[in-house]
Amino acid sequence: MGVTSSAAAWLPVAALLMTGCVPAPPPELVEETRTVPLGKAEMVNVRIEMKGGELEVSGSGGAQELLHAFFSYHGEGWKPEVSYSETGFRGNLLVRQSSVRYTIGPHGGFRNEWRLKLSNTVPMDLEVKLGAGRSELDLAGLHLRSLEVHMGAGELDLNLGGQWRKSFEARIRGGVGKATVRLPKDVGVEARARGGIGAIQTSGLKRDGRLWVNDALGSSPVTLRIDVEGGIGEIRLETES
Repeated sequence: MGVTSSAAAWLPVAALLMTGCVPAPPPELVEETRTVPLGKAEMVNVRIEMKGGELEVSGSGGAQELLHAFFSYHGEGWKPEVSYSETGFRGNLLVRQSSVRYTIGPHGGFRNEWRLKLSNTVPMDLEVKLGAGRSELDLAGLHLRSLEVHMGAGELDLNLGGQWRKSFEARIRGGVGKATVRLPKDVGVEARARGGIGAIQTSGLKRDGRLWVNDALGSSPVTLRIDVEGGIGEIRLETES
């Protein structure tokens, strides 16, 4: 006996039902705001670990809160962990995603978005570890002592432009994707760039031996020392216009 066209159309659906492979709808969207007071710390270690999604980090300009965060995610499987402790004069802030259970994006139907604002009144050592997704780190105006960024798979926009109070070192490790690092014009920049499988491009910098430098190097009392190692993709270093 043959199968009619109407019945044939239902065969793939029936097969999925029998095998239990019908994709479940996303869990309910959760939106929450969390804050961490600055406390008595004179300097802070900040570590951010995001395995997948969209991340924004910026300075808050506030003197009372070390962190003001907004999270938007589907279900408890994406709930971020926020912890803070103080030992003597040093604070330790951790914001991390402990697990990944679903596919992000329009095809997976799940959302994971973080909007983090950090205080610009306290010196900090900042480390950011990224997974898959898109990240915007607007760090201009923060009081950085050091910076370390590990890319995952996706796109990174890192803004280090503007004025800086003190010199510091930044380490950037490329992943799979594209990274744009925006550098100051009036603060000295000394960049060491090593390519991986991808390419490293520069704009507004000139070659000085093994380094890339800007015109402000030597005349500015503050120097940003950037160490970049490319991955599989493109890393672009460009100065402010």
